[in-house]
Amino acid sequence: MTGKTESQLKIIEQRLLWLSHWMVHNANHIRPKEEGIKIGGHQASSASMVSIMTALYFSALRPEDRVAVKPHAAPVFHAMQYLMGNQTREKLEKFRSYGGAQSYPSRTKDSDDVDFSTGSVGLGVAITSFASLVQDYITAKPWGADAPQGRMVALVGDAELDEGNIYEALQEGWKNDLRNCWWIIDYNRQSLDGIVREGLFGRIEKIFEAFGWDVVRVKYGGLQRVAFKEPGGDKLREWIDACPNQEYSALTFMGGAVWRKRLMDDLGDQGDVSALIDRRNDAELAELMENLGGNCVETMADVFASIDHDRPVCFLAYTIKGWGTPIAGHKDNHGGLMTKKQMADWQQRMGIPEGQEWDPFAAVEDRASLQGYLDAVPFFAKGRRRYSDATLPVPAIDSAGGKPDKETSTQMAFGKILDQLARGDSPLADRILTTSPDVTGTTNLGPWVNRRKLFARAEQADTFIENKIPSTAKWEFRPEGQHLELGIAEMNLFLLLGAAGLSHSLFGKRIIPIGTVYDPFVARGLDALNYACYQDARFMIIGTPSGVTLAPEGGAHQSIGSPLIGMSQDGLAAFEPAFADELAVIMEWAFDYLQRTGGSDLDERTWLRDETGGSVYLRLTTNPIEQPARRADDDFRQGTIDGAYWLRPPGPNCELVIAYQGAVAPEAIMAAGLIGEERRDVGVLAITSADRLNAGWTAAQRARVRGSHGAQSHVERLLQDLPAHCRIVTVIDGHPATLSWLGSVRGHQTIPLGVEHFGQTGTIGDLYRHFGIDCDSIVSRIRALTGGRQGTLRVVGG
Repeated sequence: MTGKTESQLKIIEQRLLWLSHWMVHNANHIRPKEEGIKIGGHQASSASMVSIMTALYFSALRPEDRVAVKPHAAPVFHAMQYLMGNQTREKLEKFRSYGGAQSYPSRTKDSDDVDFSTGSVGLGVAITSFASLVQDYITAKPWGADAPQGRMVALVGDAELDEGNIYEALQEGWKNDLRNCWWIIDYNRQSLDGIVREGLFGRIEKIFEAFGWDVVRVKYGGLQRVAFKEPGGDKLREWIDACPNQEYSALTFMGGAVWRKRLMDDLGDQGDVSALIDRRNDAELAELMENLGGNCVETMADVFASIDHDRPVCFLAYTIKGWGTPIAGHKDNHGGLMTKKQMADWQQRMGIPEGQEWDPFAAVEDRASLQGYLDAVPFFAKGRRRYSDATLPVPAIDSAGGKPDKETSTQMAFGKILDQLARGDSPLADRILTTSPDVTGTTNLGPWVNRRKLFARAEQADTFIENKIPSTAKWEFRPEGQHLELGIAEMNLFLLLGAAGLSHSLFGKRIIPIGTVYDPFVARGLDALNYACYQDARFMIIGTPSGVTLAPEGGAHQSIGSPLIGMSQDGLAAFEPAFADELAVIMEWAFDYLQRTGGSDLDERTWLRDETGGSVYLRLTTNPIEQPARRADDDFRQGTIDGAYWLRPPGPNCELVIAYQGAVAPEAIMAAGLIGEERRDVGVLAITSADRLNAGWTAAQRARVRGSHGAQSHVERLLQDLPAHCRIVTVIDGHPATLSWLGSVRGHQTIPLGVEHFGQTGTIGDLYRHFGIDCDSIVSRIRALTGGRQGTLRVVGG
């Protein structure tokens, strides 16, 4: 590194240090507050990262590289973007307030160039390894050979290493020959509640090395390395290496005079080392002792530049939490803030004139030289690094693949639809990437995988095929393969779906990711699912088998609350079709929905986010049920997409509607037939998506409040002609709250039936009877409401 480059990096480092801390100080101590609560902002966690981020962004990175920034270093990231002209002062002044720069970097909510959203610690780290795998997947394909190839980089807080998903990701990376991935650990040895345990770095190194990573320990800064070469320097180095984390932090906070006393107490009267200490005044001694590798921008830039291979690298960068500030080293500094007095003193020390606090180049003597350096920084040379890709046309989908079944399950129909796509030659099929956490065969992905193969950068033979051993699974690994098999870790599944679902933006090549998972275990990956949706990643997740319909497997494998997860998860349209033709309509629509990116017209489609699109969740089952005659009318298709249609339209004097979702369709239909012998005009409402129905209803209410008085949702239109005395009985193999809100749409009394407790083993009939969602139980519940077989419906006991 040239002296000029080093000098400019040091100037940038100091600008970022000041701006990041002033941003937080302004939010907490200057900006008027509506509430009397602390705003926060992690000044100390930003300070420990500032040298690393300066060296990384302003020396090492290229535009094709992607970075997940440590959540608590968000102020440094925003300050960096402000320095480069990619962020406004207004948003910095509104940091952590409405309309301002976000507390943690966000792809969807920040205006600056965020690669990966971070916030739930550990997830931003792990997704970089899956983004690297996705990059390799793309570049192995003929349609992706021209995609940019860069390093996927994570800036990691050492406390994030307590997160288990990181180690699950390490294992998956090893299995898939991970490369082009850097994890840079801010090893400041302090977390929210205390000091990191002694010797942890040794364990960390062994873990990374075991999974094939190169480990680069960056412990000493340039000042320390120079001092070590002086007479007595070896003794100073030994003392530093032996000093406990907690003690080093405390000495840092207390400053140069205390450093001197402690070092002289331990190392004095040894001639050369005493002279080494005496040659420095208190300020210089403190600067030396705090000059760890991760706080030395020159050292970090040189270390980054030394990497000349594509193997995954873990940089263990020793830092001081709060480095360069009055709160450096204090054990409470994680959430602590500099006081007004401390900030005023620090501002004077930093040489920032009063009134120039927001000036990007305050205290910079040669502004033109710095601007020239910034203009030439490679990483920022191409501007905003968001790509896009063309929308893929969606082929027509036949639910039975040309061979209709009298009886089938939605899981079986899903497998047939994918097999139909696999046999075709559509551009969409070529862009599908399937993945599953060791349940590929049992979620009906087998036919797709047999035709489209598994992905690996190097071809791997199937021993069973070579030895002519019969098997239904033809597991061949090839670069052209379109299935990525994962181990049993649902967090990894959703992290991979999140990375692949951003491929059009990160790499300029669209992928259609489809993941399958046992429905009850959606909850095991819920944090990563939420994280993927928060980034606006686009993917399809298939939860199957679901509910107590998976009867013999018992309660541990029977999902109850997953329909509510589908309803509550932002950015995810959830469906639970009962029939194969419904599933075909939904999947054909979903392949287009995953690719939508814009639109702002105020119509019902927009209320459902149909203009902007999102991800899709399908809850499917293994129970074969009798299929209806082929249906292809527009009302059926649109109703299926919007969430419901009348399977049996109610008559003008309807006293009862049975509304069902999913696998309980036969029970609800049979119950309606039996009750129809006693009651007139019974209606049957087939609900394919409680999520879409509810979203449209609440959005229409908001639209009316805002002046669109004619706004009416799909569910409001469906129920508008029902008499006021009509009752609605809802049935679902899931939590009854999924559908119980239907009565609020038009004020009809609603009787919700469903599953509220863990199931057990047994037949489907056993469990349906146990939970009261079988035909006889539905009929008995309805008759109990009527007080008998004749007369007008009335409520008994309520």
